[in-house]
Amino acid sequence: MSAGATGSSQSSYAILGCGSVGHAVAEELSSSGNDVLILDKDESRVEALRDQDLDARVQDITDPDVYTVIEDRDIVLILASSVEANKAAVSAIRERGGDQYIVVRASDPVSEDELRNLGADVVINPSTVISESALRSLESGERQYKARQLADILETADGKMAVLTHDSPDPDSIASATALQAIAATFDVESDIVYEGDIGHQENRAFVNLLGIELHSRAEAGDLSSYDVVALVDNMNTGEIDDDIPIDIFIDHVEPETSIEATFIDIRTNVSSTSTILTKYLQEFDLSPEEAVATALLYGIRAETLDFKRDTTPADLTAAAYLHPFANHDTLEQVESPSMSPETLDVLAEAIQNRKVQGSHLFSTAGFIRNREALNQAAQHLLNLEGITTSAVFGIADDTIYVAARSKDIRINIGNVLEDAFDGIGEAAGHSTQGSVEIPLGIFTGIETSEDNRDTLLSLTEEAVRRKLFVAMGADGSTESTNGS
Repeated sequence: MSAGATGSSQSSYAILGCGSVGHAVAEELSSSGNDVLILDKDESRVEALRDQDLDARVQDITDPDVYTVIEDRDIVLILASSVEANKAAVSAIRERGGDQYIVVRASDPVSEDELRNLGADVVINPSTVISESALRSLESGERQYKARQLADILETADGKMAVLTHDSPDPDSIASATALQAIAATFDVESDIVYEGDIGHQENRAFVNLLGIELHSRAEAGDLSSYDVVALVDNMNTGEIDDDIPIDIFIDHVEPETSIEATFIDIRTNVSSTSTILTKYLQEFDLSPEEAVATALLYGIRAETLDFKRDTTPADLTAAAYLHPFANHDTLEQVESPSMSPETLDVLAEAIQNRKVQGSHLFSTAGFIRNREALNQAAQHLLNLEGITTSAVFGIADDTIYVAARSKDIRINIGNVLEDAFDGIGEAAGHSTQGSVEIPLGIFTGIETSEDNRDTLLSLTEEAVRRKLFVAMGADGSTESTNGS
């Protein structure tokens, strides 16, 4: 670094070419107590700058000797409107061996590249800066507008609100509902979190229990028309909603397959979790989240992004950073390391024993099960086997075939694979790394479940489901190995 930095922790600046941009930068730096030297060839402009008590000198920045004037400066900002003049100034400094940190103004992508090649450290294109600033302002304005719309609904609520998660809700859905419930409470609106299905996964049960989250089944909630406000949050995997129940609020990070009629809709496909969206609402409403809410949201973001390893966006990261100091990290550790239930252990043992492998794809059956959520955990554990990039575990419960699948193969979208494999015969859901499908048992066999034909049912359905799945993944089973051998 140049000699000007010696003995001082504060940087010294030179501004070459002082139009309106340079003038604004010079005033800002000087007002902060920085040592700023301004060079410009326009004598009247230099005189005006001196009248404002700024250190300005007359100097043609295209003159190679400009380096001798600024050689004791640490940082050089070259901000003339003429790109050719800016190129000459960068060349003059670098050709004389100057190691100052150079920030320079360009006019288009071509001049950006040319200035970088000449040795500029940072190149600024004003049109790009303006467009990016405009987009940031637009995004900020849209968030404020959405927050006002949501506030209007909550302020005019004349009774309780029902917040519906998706079926058998996951952490993102539960956390998002919890956050909306907390936001509503600041408007003196009481709310119930309502779900269909089961809270089956032991991590999800631990999550709900440790954070003291109160959930109500649809049966407990009763007729939704008794609620003044109905909200659907991270609800894309839910069952049919009563047609005669108007939806007031819909918030999700996944675009619905069919149009949603709601008073307020906020769908942001540019983030990876609905927990991220609700965190942004907390910020817009200037609410410091309670520990349980912050912990829930942080876990929701981490679970949905696989600890920031799947489809993570900058918004997810900034939301997590905001939540981090409010969250209880001891509770998070407990949630992420729950004990395994005996039933889940039995399903996992069965799946390990019955695994069949085709290439890097693994398929297994857990037989007749009581807890379908155990299939998801078995599929995740089997994905960790050496050489396996895709796992699927099959089970039967209540006259329904369930398949849970996981994948770390970047070449396939396992959710799409399941949809292709069982199109027209089952209901599939999922995304690139995980998915599930439900198929009526009679589709494959035409046989009703009974104690006498359980083995036959299992054999027929397993074979049919496995072959359909392997074909959809491009593996026909011709070189299949059993038990991983």
